[in-house]
Amino acid sequence: MPELPEVEVVRRGLESWVTGRTVDAVEVLHPRSVRRHEAGAGDFAGRLTGGTVVAPRRRGKYMWLPLTAPGEPGDKPVEALLAHLGMSGQLLVGEPAREREKHLRVRLTFTDGGHDLRFVDQRTFGHLMVTDLVPDLVGGGDGFVPEPIAHIAADPLEAAFDDEAFFHALRRRRTGVKRALLDQSLISGVGNIYADEALWRAGLHWARPTETLTRAEASRVLAAAREVMEAALRVGGTSFDSLYVDVNGESGYFDRSLDAYGRRDEPCRRCGSAIRRDVFMNRSSYSCPKCQPRPRRARY
Repeated sequence: MPELPEVEVVRRGLESWVTGRTVDAVEVLHPRSVRRHEAGAGDFAGRLTGGTVVAPRRRGKYMWLPLTAPGEPGDKPVEALLAHLGMSGQLLVGEPAREREKHLRVRLTFTDGGHDLRFVDQRTFGHLMVTDLVPDLVGGGDGFVPEPIAHIAADPLEAAFDDEAFFHALRRRRTGVKRALLDQSLISGVGNIYADEALWRAGLHWARPTETLTRAEASRVLAAAREVMEAALRVGGTSFDSLYVDVNGESGYFDRSLDAYGRRDEPCRRCGSAIRRDVFMNRSSYSCPKCQPRPRRARY
């Protein structure tokens, strides 16, 4: 599933293509892709048509295109097209006359007749919805966020992220540190890949109880998470297959720089020990048995 760096790569790509453009028409080709829009595909298309896109935004693994109201003066957005890419969702831009993708689910055209925007999703786990904007109580200031994600935490690349508050929340949570990193109510945007990479860089085992973390250790984990995600951003994110691509259909290549995730039995780049794979929450967790020693008391 795309994590923060991959979603941010897509957001940055969309920013240069859709900002300031007005939606002319909307096609919904698969109702599952708008299943979270409870009023149905017709209402979804109707609410988008005529709206003008303001600069795309992101929090964690979600991105949204703020929209001004059709026919209304000013540039203050009143609602948003909220997107979650799921396992295989892609937001692609290109010439409207190009061939339609096999798994094309939703298509937006614009009044200027230029590049269209397509939501392509092979596995249909992703979704789009049009939603009202509400005050951003997490980020503060005078910002607004889509109502369905107003409850999720700030992500570690946001200026609004409070390191000290995160440390105290970790200590109260009494769980394993990796499970805490995946908890979107504590910190958004970190998924399985970047949690493993951050913990490898920080030298902490994924089952380390959060209540035993010192302030310095918590700071080390946050610094490692920011470092690895910023590194991934610079090379377009992590692509293991063709399912994650940017808006131009190009893959990222941070998979070549991964230190832990997916490297079972390969030598640790720090000490040479074989990377270990453990089952974790019906998925995998990768760590170095020497650099990240298992705690005497583990939490899962």
